[in-house]
Amino acid sequence: MQPIETICYITLHTYVMPTTINEINYLTASELLEGLDISRQTLWRWRQDGKIPAGHRFRGKQVLFSPEEVEVIVEYANRIEPIDGSSGAQLNLFNGIPNAKERG
Repeated sequence: MQPIETICYITLHTYVMPTTINEINYLTASELLEGLDISRQTLWRWRQDGKIPAGHRFRGKQVLFSPEEVEVIVEYANRIEPIDGSSGAQLNLFNGIPNAKERG
């Protein structure tokens, strides 16, 4: 595992000062949002849906993420998924091809 400073610089393309608690460096949700260029709503939806770690609440307010959690979040945010070709309805919509209901 890379140190959080390296993760912060390489994957987030900015250097942020992590919050250190008990010798563990955490990133805030705001720092992740800025580095990943995603909205707060997206981060919260991913957390609520269980797609990324929920993080840790610090002093009842700030949400913090550990280096391991940051790595998982960065991987999820930068994932590339194949397009499911089983449902051609949406592709047909954009290609101007009528779907089965429109054809008759």
